[in-house]
Amino acid sequence: MADPRVERLEVRAYTIPTDAPEADGTIAWDSTTMVLVRAHSGGVVGTGWTYGAVECADVVRDTLAPLVVGCSALETGRCFQSMVAAVRNSGRQGAIGYAISAVDTALWDLQARLLGVPLHRLLGAVRDTVPVYGSGGFTTYSDRQLAEQLGRWVHDQGIPRVKIKIGQSWGTDVPRDLERTRRAREVIGPDAELYVDANGAYTRKQAIRLAHAAADLDVRWFEEPVSSDDLDGLREVRNAIDADVAAGEYGFDLVCFHRMCQALAVDCLQIDASRCGGITEWRRAAAVAAAYGLDVSAHCSPHLHAHVAAATLNLRHLEWFHDHVRIETRFFDGALDPQGGTLRLDDSAPGTGLTLRADDIAQFRVS
Repeated sequence: MADPRVERLEVRAYTIPTDAPEADGTIAWDSTTMVLVRAHSGGVVGTGWTYGAVECADVVRDTLAPLVVGCSALETGRCFQSMVAAVRNSGRQGAIGYAISAVDTALWDLQARLLGVPLHRLLGAVRDTVPVYGSGGFTTYSDRQLAEQLGRWVHDQGIPRVKIKIGQSWGTDVPRDLERTRRAREVIGPDAELYVDANGAYTRKQAIRLAHAAADLDVRWFEEPVSSDDLDGLREVRNAIDADVAAGEYGFDLVCFHRMCQALAVDCLQIDASRCGGITEWRRAAAVAAAYGLDVSAHCSPHLHAHVAAATLNLRHLEWFHDHVRIETRFFDGALDPQGGTLRLDDSAPGTGLTLRADDIAQFRVS
Protein backbone atom coordinates (compact mmCIF):
# COMPACT_ATOMS: atom_id res chain seq x y z
CA MET A 1 0.00 0.00 0.00
CA ALA A 2 1.09 3.58 -0.56
CA ASP A 3 2.40 5.36 2.52
CA PRO A 4 -0.74 7.07 3.95
CA ARG A 5 -0.38 10.51 5.44
CA VAL A 6 -2.20 12.16 8.32
CA GLU A 7 -4.32 14.71 6.50
CA ARG A 8 -6.11 16.38 9.39
CA LEU A 9 -6.54 16.34 13.16
CA GLU A 10 -9.97 17.27 14.41
CA VAL A 11 -10.31 18.04 18.14
CA ARG A 12 -13.40 18.79 20.19
CA ALA A 13 -14.19 18.93 23.90
CA TYR A 14 -17.41 17.76 25.51
CA THR A 15 -18.55 18.27 29.10
CA ILE A 16 -21.07 15.67 30.28
CA PRO A 17 -22.89 15.99 33.63
CA THR A 18 -22.57 13.08 36.03
CA ASP A 19 -25.67 11.07 36.89
CA ALA A 20 -25.26 12.00 40.58
CA PRO A 21 -22.87 14.11 42.67
CA GLU A 22 -19.48 12.37 42.90
CA ALA A 23 -16.44 12.73 45.15
CA ASP A 24 -13.40 10.83 46.35
CA GLY A 25 -11.03 11.53 49.22
CA THR A 26 -9.79 14.87 47.93
CA ILE A 27 -12.14 16.43 45.35
CA ALA A 28 -15.79 16.53 44.26
CA TRP A 29 -17.27 16.97 40.77
CA ASP A 30 -20.57 17.04 38.91
CA SER A 31 -19.37 16.76 35.30
CA THR A 32 -16.62 15.13 33.26
CA THR A 33 -14.90 16.63 30.23
CA MET A 34 -13.78 14.44 27.33
CA VAL A 35 -11.32 15.89 24.82
CA LEU A 36 -11.71 13.83 21.66
CA VAL A 37 -9.25 13.73 18.75
CA ARG A 38 -9.99 12.31 15.31
CA ALA A 39 -7.11 11.69 12.90
CA HIS A 40 -8.01 11.56 9.19
CA SER A 41 -6.22 9.79 6.34
CA GLY A 42 -7.69 8.79 2.98
CA GLY A 43 -11.24 8.68 4.26
CA VAL A 44 -10.27 6.60 7.32
CA VAL A 45 -10.64 8.07 10.80
CA GLY A 46 -8.84 7.08 14.00
CA THR A 47 -10.21 8.20 17.35
CA GLY A 48 -8.47 8.93 20.65
CA TRP A 49 -9.44 10.86 23.73
CA THR A 50 -8.52 11.99 27.21
CA TYR A 51 -10.47 13.16 30.24
CA GLY A 52 -9.10 16.53 31.28
CA ALA A 53 -9.39 20.29 30.97
CA VAL A 54 -10.89 21.93 27.89
CA GLU A 55 -7.49 23.57 27.37
CA CYS A 56 -6.15 20.20 26.19
CA ALA A 57 -8.00 20.88 22.94
CA ASP A 58 -6.03 24.10 22.45
CA VAL A 59 -2.75 22.21 22.87
CA VAL A 60 -3.79 19.69 20.22
CA ARG A 61 -4.98 22.35 17.81
CA ASP A 62 -2.17 24.89 18.20
CA THR A 63 0.91 22.83 19.08
CA LEU A 64 0.52 19.16 18.17
CA ALA A 65 -1.55 19.17 14.98
CA PRO A 66 1.06 21.10 12.93
CA LEU A 67 3.64 18.47 13.89
CA VAL A 68 1.53 15.44 13.00
CA VAL A 69 -0.37 16.53 9.88
CA GLY A 70 1.58 15.46 6.83
CA CYS A 71 3.45 12.67 8.65
CA SER A 72 3.10 9.00 7.76
CA ALA A 73 0.07 7.52 9.50
CA LEU A 74 2.11 4.35 10.02
CA GLU A 75 4.86 6.06 12.03
CA THR A 76 3.24 6.49 15.43
CA GLY A 77 6.63 6.36 17.16
CA ARG A 78 8.03 9.20 15.08
CA CYS A 79 4.94 11.32 15.76
CA PHE A 80 5.18 10.63 19.49
CA GLN A 81 8.83 11.62 19.55
CA SER A 82 8.10 14.86 17.70
CA MET A 83 5.30 15.83 20.07
CA VAL A 84 7.36 15.16 23.20
CA ALA A 85 10.33 17.13 21.84
CA ALA A 86 8.15 20.08 20.90
CA VAL A 87 6.76 20.58 24.42
CA ARG A 88 10.11 20.36 26.22
CA ASN A 89 10.12 23.97 27.38
CA SER A 90 6.42 23.95 28.29
CA GLY A 91 6.54 20.80 30.41
CA ARG A 92 4.85 17.52 29.68
CA GLN A 93 2.76 17.17 32.81
CA GLY A 94 -0.85 18.21 33.04
CA ALA A 95 -2.89 19.34 30.04
CA ILE A 96 0.01 18.99 27.61
CA GLY A 97 0.57 15.36 28.53
CA TYR A 98 -3.15 14.67 28.26
CA ALA A 99 -3.19 16.24 24.79
CA ILE A 100 -0.25 14.14 23.58
CA SER A 101 -2.03 11.06 24.90
CA ALA A 102 -5.22 11.78 22.96
CA VAL A 103 -3.34 12.32 19.71
CA ASP A 104 -1.20 9.21 20.16
CA THR A 105 -4.19 6.94 20.77
CA ALA A 106 -5.97 8.42 17.75
CA LEU A 107 -2.92 7.67 15.59
CA TRP A 108 -2.74 4.05 16.77
CA ASP A 109 -6.44 3.58 16.02
CA LEU A 110 -5.94 5.18 12.60
CA GLN A 111 -3.02 2.91 11.76
CA ALA A 112 -4.95 -0.24 12.70
CA ARG A 113 -7.94 0.85 10.63
CA LEU A 114 -5.76 1.65 7.61
CA LEU A 115 -4.26 -1.84 7.87
CA GLY A 116 -7.67 -3.40 8.42
CA VAL A 117 -6.80 -5.16 11.68
CA PRO A 118 -8.07 -4.94 15.27
CA LEU A 119 -5.78 -2.75 17.34
CA HIS A 120 -4.87 -5.49 19.83
CA ARG A 121 -3.67 -7.66 16.93
CA LEU A 122 -1.53 -4.83 15.58
CA LEU A 123 -0.02 -4.39 19.05
CA GLY A 124 0.72 -8.11 19.39
CA ALA A 125 -2.19 -9.65 21.27
CA VAL A 126 -1.56 -12.06 24.12
CA ARG A 127 -5.23 -12.54 25.01
CA ASP A 128 -8.70 -12.01 23.54
CA THR A 129 -10.35 -11.13 26.84
CA VAL A 130 -9.39 -8.57 29.48
CA PRO A 131 -10.36 -8.91 33.17
CA VAL A 132 -12.03 -5.88 34.73
CA TYR A 133 -12.99 -4.58 38.15
CA GLY A 134 -16.01 -2.39 38.85
CA SER A 135 -14.96 1.03 40.09
CA GLY A 136 -17.12 3.72 41.67
CA GLY A 137 -18.50 3.74 45.20
CA PHE A 138 -18.04 7.49 45.50
CA THR A 139 -17.91 9.07 48.96
CA THR A 140 -21.03 11.08 48.11
CA TYR A 141 -23.09 7.91 47.64
CA SER A 142 -25.71 6.94 50.16
CA ASP A 143 -25.74 3.39 51.47
CA ARG A 144 -28.53 2.62 49.01
CA GLN A 145 -26.59 3.97 46.02
CA LEU A 146 -23.49 2.08 47.07
CA ALA A 147 -25.39 -1.18 47.49
CA GLU A 148 -27.18 -0.81 44.15
CA GLN A 149 -23.97 -0.16 42.22
CA LEU A 150 -21.90 -2.89 43.83
CA GLY A 151 -24.77 -5.37 43.68
CA ARG A 152 -25.28 -4.73 39.97
CA TRP A 153 -21.64 -5.39 39.20
CA VAL A 154 -21.19 -8.47 41.35
CA HIS A 155 -24.59 -10.15 41.37
CA ASP A 156 -26.07 -9.04 38.03
CA GLN A 157 -23.00 -8.78 35.80
CA GLY A 158 -20.78 -11.30 37.53
CA ILE A 159 -17.79 -8.97 37.97
CA PRO A 160 -15.77 -10.65 40.75
CA ARG A 161 -13.86 -7.58 41.97
CA VAL A 162 -15.04 -4.05 42.88
CA LYS A 163 -13.57 -0.82 44.26
CA ILE A 164 -14.98 1.99 46.40
CA LYS A 165 -13.66 5.43 47.30
CA ILE A 166 -12.56 6.17 50.88
CA GLY A 167 -10.63 8.95 52.62
CA GLN A 168 -13.54 11.36 52.65
CA SER A 169 -12.57 15.02 53.22
CA TRP A 170 -8.83 14.32 53.29
CA GLY A 171 -9.12 11.41 55.68
CA THR A 172 -11.01 13.29 58.40
CA ASP A 173 -13.76 10.68 58.79
CA VAL A 174 -12.04 7.33 59.14
CA PRO A 175 -14.97 5.76 61.06
CA ARG A 176 -17.26 6.42 58.09
CA ASP A 177 -14.63 5.02 55.71
CA LEU A 178 -14.54 1.83 57.76
CA GLU A 179 -18.31 1.60 57.91
CA ARG A 180 -18.62 2.03 54.12
CA THR A 181 -15.97 -0.62 53.55
CA ARG A 182 -17.84 -2.97 55.88
CA ARG A 183 -21.09 -2.23 54.08
CA ALA A 184 -19.43 -2.96 50.73
CA ARG A 185 -18.26 -6.35 51.97
CA GLU A 186 -21.77 -7.18 53.16
CA VAL A 187 -23.22 -6.32 49.76
CA ILE A 188 -20.74 -8.24 47.59
CA GLY A 189 -20.45 -11.27 49.85
CA PRO A 190 -17.35 -13.20 50.92
CA ASP A 191 -16.13 -14.35 47.52
CA ALA A 192 -15.78 -11.15 45.48
CA GLU A 193 -12.55 -9.16 45.83
CA LEU A 194 -12.91 -5.81 47.60
CA TYR A 195 -10.69 -2.85 46.68
CA VAL A 196 -10.45 0.63 48.23
CA ASP A 197 -9.01 3.88 46.85
CA ALA A 198 -8.07 6.82 49.09
CA ASN A 199 -6.78 9.07 46.27
CA GLY A 200 -3.87 10.08 48.48
CA ALA A 201 -6.08 11.45 51.25
CA TYR A 202 -4.42 9.75 54.23
CA THR A 203 -1.19 10.18 56.12
CA ARG A 204 1.00 7.08 56.34
CA LYS A 205 -0.12 6.16 59.86
CA GLN A 206 -3.79 6.81 59.07
CA ALA A 207 -3.61 4.44 56.12
CA ILE A 208 -1.89 1.71 58.12
CA ARG A 209 -4.33 2.02 61.03
CA LEU A 210 -7.32 1.85 58.68
CA ALA A 211 -5.95 -1.21 56.90
CA HIS A 212 -5.40 -3.01 60.20
CA ALA A 213 -8.86 -2.03 61.45
CA ALA A 214 -10.37 -3.50 58.26
CA ALA A 215 -8.33 -6.71 58.41
CA ASP A 216 -11.44 -8.88 58.84
CA LEU A 217 -12.94 -7.48 55.60
CA ASP A 218 -10.26 -9.02 53.37
CA VAL A 219 -9.45 -5.86 51.40
CA ARG A 220 -7.19 -7.01 48.56
CA TRP A 221 -6.17 -3.68 46.97
CA PHE A 222 -5.38 -0.33 48.60
CA GLU A 223 -4.95 2.35 45.95
CA GLU A 224 -3.06 5.55 46.71
CA PRO A 225 -3.24 5.22 50.50
CA VAL A 226 -0.96 8.26 50.52
CA SER A 227 0.01 10.68 47.76
CA SER A 228 1.67 9.13 44.73
CA ASP A 229 4.42 11.72 45.19
CA ASP A 230 5.30 10.14 48.54
CA LEU A 231 7.22 7.10 47.36
CA ASP A 232 8.70 6.45 50.79
CA GLY A 233 5.20 6.58 52.26
CA LEU A 234 3.81 4.18 49.70
CA ARG A 235 6.62 1.75 50.46
CA GLU A 236 6.06 2.10 54.21
CA VAL A 237 2.35 1.33 53.85
CA ARG A 238 3.08 -1.51 51.44
CA ASN A 239 5.42 -3.15 53.93
CA ALA A 240 2.94 -2.77 56.80
CA ILE A 241 -0.33 -4.14 55.35
CA ASP A 242 -1.59 -7.29 53.66
CA ALA A 243 -3.48 -5.61 50.79
CA ASP A 244 -1.64 -4.88 47.56
CA VAL A 245 -0.68 -1.22 47.28
CA ALA A 246 -1.31 0.36 43.87
CA ALA A 247 -0.44 3.76 42.39
CA GLY A 248 0.86 5.35 39.20
CA GLU A 249 -2.22 6.92 37.63
CA TYR A 250 -0.53 10.34 37.63
CA GLY A 251 2.60 9.16 35.86
CA PHE A 252 3.36 11.34 32.83
CA ASP A 253 6.55 9.78 31.52
CA LEU A 254 8.81 6.75 31.69
CA VAL A 255 11.09 8.22 34.34
CA CYS A 256 8.18 8.65 36.75
CA PHE A 257 7.18 5.00 36.41
CA HIS A 258 10.76 3.85 36.76
CA ARG A 259 11.18 5.80 40.00
CA MET A 260 8.02 4.27 41.45
CA CYS A 261 9.12 0.75 40.59
CA GLN A 262 12.69 1.32 41.76
CA ALA A 263 11.42 2.66 45.11
CA LEU A 264 9.52 -0.62 45.69
CA ALA A 265 6.48 1.59 46.29
CA VAL A 266 3.76 -0.58 44.74
CA ASP A 267 2.63 -4.16 44.26
CA CYS A 268 0.85 -3.27 41.01
CA LEU A 269 1.67 -0.29 38.77
CA GLN A 270 -1.28 1.68 37.45
CA ILE A 271 -0.84 3.27 34.03
CA ASP A 272 -3.25 5.69 32.35
CA ALA A 273 -2.90 5.95 28.56
CA SER A 274 -5.04 9.09 28.57
CA ARG A 275 -2.35 10.87 30.66
CA CYS A 276 1.03 9.20 30.28
CA GLY A 277 1.52 9.68 26.55
CA GLY A 278 -0.98 7.33 24.98
CA ILE A 279 -0.47 3.76 23.89
CA THR A 280 3.15 4.39 22.95
CA GLU A 281 4.23 5.32 26.48
CA TRP A 282 1.82 2.87 28.13
CA ARG A 283 3.61 -0.03 26.51
CA ARG A 284 7.01 1.23 27.58
CA ALA A 285 5.84 1.76 31.16
CA ALA A 286 4.44 -1.78 31.25
CA ALA A 287 7.84 -3.07 30.15
CA VAL A 288 9.53 -1.18 33.00
CA ALA A 289 7.09 -2.74 35.47
CA ALA A 290 7.79 -6.19 34.03
CA ALA A 291 11.51 -5.68 34.60
CA TYR A 292 10.71 -5.28 38.32
CA GLY A 293 8.42 -8.31 38.37
CA LEU A 294 5.27 -6.19 38.68
CA ASP A 295 1.84 -6.47 37.11
CA VAL A 296 0.16 -3.42 35.62
CA SER A 297 -3.44 -2.25 35.77
CA ALA A 298 -5.09 0.09 33.28
CA HIS A 299 -6.46 3.19 35.04
CA CYS A 300 -9.92 4.42 33.97
CA SER A 301 -11.00 5.00 30.31
CA PRO A 302 -11.77 1.29 29.80
CA HIS A 303 -12.47 1.43 26.06
CA LEU A 304 -9.30 3.43 25.49
CA HIS A 305 -7.27 0.75 27.27
CA ALA A 306 -8.92 -2.50 26.24
CA HIS A 307 -6.72 -3.22 23.22
CA VAL A 308 -3.35 -2.29 24.68
CA ALA A 309 -4.31 -4.26 27.80
CA ALA A 310 -4.96 -7.30 25.64
CA ALA A 311 -1.46 -6.96 24.20
CA THR A 312 0.33 -6.69 27.56
CA LEU A 313 1.88 -9.80 29.08
CA ASN A 314 2.02 -8.53 32.66
CA LEU A 315 -1.55 -7.17 32.81
CA ARG A 316 -3.56 -7.75 35.97
CA HIS A 317 -6.81 -6.02 35.03
CA LEU A 318 -8.57 -2.94 33.72
CA GLU A 319 -10.66 -0.41 35.65
CA TRP A 320 -14.35 -0.40 34.67
CA PHE A 321 -14.78 3.16 35.99
CA HIS A 322 -18.40 4.27 36.32
CA ASP A 323 -17.90 7.84 35.12
CA HIS A 324 -16.08 6.87 31.93
CA VAL A 325 -18.13 3.76 31.25
CA ARG A 326 -21.26 5.88 31.25
CA ILE A 327 -19.77 8.24 28.65
CA GLU A 328 -18.10 5.65 26.44
CA THR A 329 -21.07 3.27 26.25
CA ARG A 330 -23.45 6.16 25.61
CA PHE A 331 -21.51 7.83 22.81
CA PHE A 332 -19.76 4.98 20.98
CA ASP A 333 -21.21 2.13 18.97
CA GLY A 334 -19.23 -1.05 19.51
CA ALA A 335 -18.88 -0.57 23.28
CA LEU A 336 -17.81 -3.63 25.25
CA ASP A 337 -19.75 -5.76 27.75
CA PRO A 338 -18.18 -6.64 31.15
CA GLN A 339 -20.50 -9.57 31.80
CA GLY A 340 -18.67 -12.25 33.75
CA GLY A 341 -15.86 -9.88 34.69
CA THR A 342 -14.08 -9.74 31.33
CA LEU A 343 -14.20 -7.71 28.13
CA ARG A 344 -14.14 -9.79 24.95
CA LEU A 345 -12.56 -7.94 22.03
CA ASP A 346 -14.05 -8.07 18.55
CA ASP A 347 -11.66 -9.72 16.09
CA SER A 348 -13.75 -8.68 13.11
CA ALA A 349 -13.62 -4.89 13.61
CA PRO A 350 -10.52 -2.84 12.68
CA GLY A 351 -8.94 -0.47 15.16
CA THR A 352 -10.76 -0.18 18.46
CA GLY A 353 -14.02 -1.23 16.85
CA LEU A 354 -15.69 1.92 18.14
CA THR A 355 -17.74 4.42 16.14
CA LEU A 356 -18.53 7.83 17.59
CA ARG A 357 -22.20 8.76 17.83
CA ALA A 358 -21.44 12.31 16.77
CA ASP A 359 -25.05 13.51 16.76
CA ASP A 360 -25.67 12.16 20.26
CA ILE A 361 -22.66 13.82 21.87
CA ALA A 362 -22.92 17.12 19.96
CA GLN A 363 -25.16 18.78 22.55
CA PHE A 364 -22.36 18.58 25.13
CA ARG A 365 -19.72 20.28 23.00
CA VAL A 366 -17.84 23.10 24.72
CA SER A 367 -14.88 23.59 22.36
